[in-house]
Amino acid sequence: MKAYIIERAGGPEVLTLADIPAPQAKTDEVTIRVRAFGLNRAEVYRRTGKMGPINSPVVPGIEAVGEVISDASGTFRTGQRVATAMGGMQFSRPGSYAEEVAVLRSNVIDLHDTTLSWEELAALPESYLTVWGALGRSLGLAKGQTLLVRGATSSVGMAATAYAKMLGATVVATTRSEGHVQRLREVGADVAIVDRGQIEEDVRRAFPEGVDAALEVVGATTLRDTIKVLKPFGAVTVVGLLGGPPVLENFHLMQDLPNATRLSFFPSGMLGTAALPLTDAPLRAIAEGISAGRIPSLRARTFDFGDVRQAHALMESDRALGKLVVRV
Repeated sequence: MKAYIIERAGGPEVLTLADIPAPQAKTDEVTIRVRAFGLNRAEVYRRTGKMGPINSPVVPGIEAVGEVISDASGTFRTGQRVATAMGGMQFSRPGSYAEEVAVLRSNVIDLHDTTLSWEELAALPESYLTVWGALGRSLGLAKGQTLLVRGATSSVGMAATAYAKMLGATVVATTRSEGHVQRLREVGADVAIVDRGQIEEDVRRAFPEGVDAALEVVGATTLRDTIKVLKPFGAVTVVGLLGGPPVLENFHLMQDLPNATRLSFFPSGMLGTAALPLTDAPLRAIAEGISAGRIPSLRARTFDFGDVRQAHALMESDRALGKLVVRV
């Protein structure tokens, strides 16, 4: 089969399309014919060596949509439309930049009755499953509450904005560009703020008492400022590393963390584990909402399988407003 491999750390040019053996599924795995996959920063970090050394050929990619080739357990039938994300792809097993992939059965989601195109479906798994875990489990976001999304023009940030609106929350979303404000409103932001480094004054102008919860997509560089806008007993969850390493220097629990607030980090590697099974994941409901026009599409651009290098270059440029996907 055809797959992209990385044999050394570097720029997009190290992504090489090669012929490699098709995967052979183990007893706890499902083999999937990949029809499309989304692009993620995690694949850039893997390619550049920021997520560990590259000592042997790596097939990148942490999510995909496609059709089941085989499942020895009979849980999924041959030809069934499914999605998959995480489960060790690109680290402990070959990733999704391939014509076929073998993944843990616990990381497969049934999409059999969805009508969205493969390209639209490919924009969903990693982004929406991450915000489902972060907003639903870490933050416990509920209808009527107010959520701040810091770094909302990333694919995860846009998914968080749309999903929070689906839950019935009021959403404050930030962007560093005035030109992106309208797009944030289109995906569901009630208030869109241009982020010039400090946002507390702008947020409290709209919500003087602060917000109930915050999703920090930028990361450690903006976290101290983000937590200033929380109400007492509010919570912030960090999901992104856009601003650099997840390290806080000299963080003072009493001075930097407002009274009675909670701070957590949600790693999407939990998806499909015993702690966060995907049986209740809302991916089909989200796909149906997009198909019906109730939820906006986050897909920004689709690339052909032969153009993955160009797709990576665009992703690194930060010019893509939304999710980039690749059609296989």
